[in-house]
Amino acid sequence: MQKLDSLILNNTQIAHKIKRMAYQVYETNVGESEVIIAGIKENGFILAEKLKAEVEKISPIKVQLCEVIINKKNPINPITTSLTPEEYTNKSLLLVDDVLHSGTTLIYGVRHFLEVPLKQFKTAVLVDRNHKKYPVKADFKGISLSTSLNENINVIFDGDNDRAILE
Repeated sequence: MQKLDSLILNNTQIAHKIKRMAYQVYETNVGESEVIIAGIKENGFILAEKLKAEVEKISPIKVQLCEVIINKKNPINPITTSLTPEEYTNKSLLLVDDVLHSGTTLIYGVRHFLEVPLKQFKTAVLVDRNHKKYPVKADFKGISLSTSLNENINVIFDGDNDRAILE
């Protein structure tokens, strides 16, 4: 029997979730002139770019993007970022990924940024799967859903056909 993919979020719903998250970012940083949005390479960075655009539409906050490169298969490996630590020291930082599966990627990303003093540190994901093996949570999330352990959530950013599917 063939397993069918199920659509969780369509393009319009994803855009709505990102806009709502942007308002949450603005509300949390209302007194800040600049915020760093650090997206985990690939989908997390694409989501960070979309979030940046929305935050800048609704607020006077200057958003600086940072790409975070984590080896998802071996997250203990050194993490690199497109910004130097001096560029985000004592600033408000938001770490972004597309899906919070087990929490491994996010917890190692958090650990990396804790080596530098920050004014504020928050996390954001589009989909929170609720199957964490680490004590990490998303401060801002588009949708939270419980899935079985053998199911996977895949976020596809494809122009006007963005979608999240359950596989």
